[in-house]
Amino acid sequence: MAQRKLGQILVNLGYLTDDQLWDVLEEQKQSSGLLGQVAVRMGMVTDTQVTEALAEQWGMPVIDLAETNIPAQVLEMVPQTMAEIYKIMPVSLRNDVLTVAMADPQNVGALDDLRNFLGNEVRGAVSSLADVEEAIARYYADREESIEDVIDELSTDEDRDGGPRGYDLSSEQELSDAAPIKKLLNMVILLAIRDQASDIHFEPFEDEFKIRIKADGILYEMVPPPRHLANAIVSRIKVMSNLDISERRLPQDGRIELNVGGNSVDLRVSVLPVLFGEAVVMRVLDRTVVALDLNKIGMDPIILNPFRRMIKSPNGIVLVTGPTGSGKTTTLYSALNELNDIATKIITSEDPIEYDIEGIMQCPINPDIGVTFANILRSILRHDPDKILVGEIRDYETGEIAVQSALTGHLVFSTLHTNDAPTAITRLRDMGVPAFLITATVEGILAQRLVRRICTECRTEFDPSDELLMELQLPLDVARRYKFYFGKGCGRCSNTGYKGRVGLYELLTVTDEIRDAVAAEQSADEIRDIARNQGMTTLRESGLKLIFDGITTIDEVVRETVMEDID
Repeated sequence: MAQRKLGQILVNLGYLTDDQLWDVLEEQKQSSGLLGQVAVRMGMVTDTQVTEALAEQWGMPVIDLAETNIPAQVLEMVPQTMAEIYKIMPVSLRNDVLTVAMADPQNVGALDDLRNFLGNEVRGAVSSLADVEEAIARYYADREESIEDVIDELSTDEDRDGGPRGYDLSSEQELSDAAPIKKLLNMVILLAIRDQASDIHFEPFEDEFKIRIKADGILYEMVPPPRHLANAIVSRIKVMSNLDISERRLPQDGRIELNVGGNSVDLRVSVLPVLFGEAVVMRVLDRTVVALDLNKIGMDPIILNPFRRMIKSPNGIVLVTGPTGSGKTTTLYSALNELNDIATKIITSEDPIEYDIEGIMQCPINPDIGVTFANILRSILRHDPDKILVGEIRDYETGEIAVQSALTGHLVFSTLHTNDAPTAITRLRDMGVPAFLITATVEGILAQRLVRRICTECRTEFDPSDELLMELQLPLDVARRYKFYFGKGCGRCSNTGYKGRVGLYELLTVTDEIRDAVAAEQSADEIRDIARNQGMTTLRESGLKLIFDGITTIDEVVRETVMEDID
């Protein structure tokens, strides 16, 4: 059944006239935002009237949180982090059905997430955002709970058999459904999403069960839960990702789909049998963290402008190279996003597909059934694409088909695992791709790394030692002309001194001189020298610029780039 429009409901309730509704719609076009918020901002209606209209639109009751007494048992079910992220307030629990007041009833996916997290049936009610935030502040003020508190609860709330009080240790299903287990896992996942982590690691060892979170490319260890609860935590993850909890001998892969704050967040779950149990890694794919936009990936205009020209070539091969986790996929997705229009047919083959992009045909790789990059690339060519993304060139067969695709009028994007741009040419040669085909097809190669940004809240100038400056391979008198910074550590960056990451880029444009060098089978070092003479900025030089601009530190650049002879 079609959802009734909120504006029409406000008119039917007598809160707006037709003329006023038109005025609100015109203002909404100019300023964007939700219709109810725009109407309140214009002084046409009150928050209470919008809440009443939303309740009627979604068939939910209105709850006045100021007049509602919420039992402690209900508050214990929903941690503060969950309430803040989803903008909800737990209200009551009757017959195992939890009722929550929602500031945004249009986010129906939030109810599904809460059912998955809590294991209870959840029903929505409507309250204003101001009332929900005020209730969270009031009720959770004295109940702020950290992961350490939950782990302390798990450690002390044990019977003599060594399990959480009142739960049957012989029943894996019952133990995984225990409230403290759910609460711990929910808090770990939501904190990881809030802190924009990329991965969550659950690792069983002989005497402990570690939980580590990767943020900005660095792993941070959390307080470990009791070792004997490892199986229960892994089983709970399996339940949430629809995996077989009884299978412990084989690797398993699943996913958990969440809707946090109206944004889709995908958790890719991988379970791996190891010596002391099962290790789990959750990959956090949050589109709000990764902006698929070439203007927002930190590329200097000196590199961005020629790269833009390169990706708009009618045919050829554009390679992006770097180690795992260096941001290659984000760069390629951003390039495809820029090229994505109604007149262009784009098909990708990926292992796995990390983000779905509207308007692009994306094909997952599955080697178990013979769906390899080489095999699927042959089929892709029959679908009349203009641009093709091959997730990775791993062997001669894939490289050969990519080259043939470029020769037949397609623009091919792909990745390689090499240390820098010139080495990519020798890697293709080592795979068996003839030099004359490389020179005929490869338009350019972008090498990249990611380094951590200094936290802007606690950035502090300092005077580095001579030993530290010598790491940069610059004359000391030259280096001393610049200012250097580091992060002291604060609440915003969790006392790490870093917040977010930025890319280092090295773009090799294949010119006639470089084609001659490739045809003559010159080494990567000789090709690098030619490219640098033609103005190529190396990864180390790109890092130096970020250091001198106060964006990153000497340690970060030295860790991610190799030493070069910088003139």
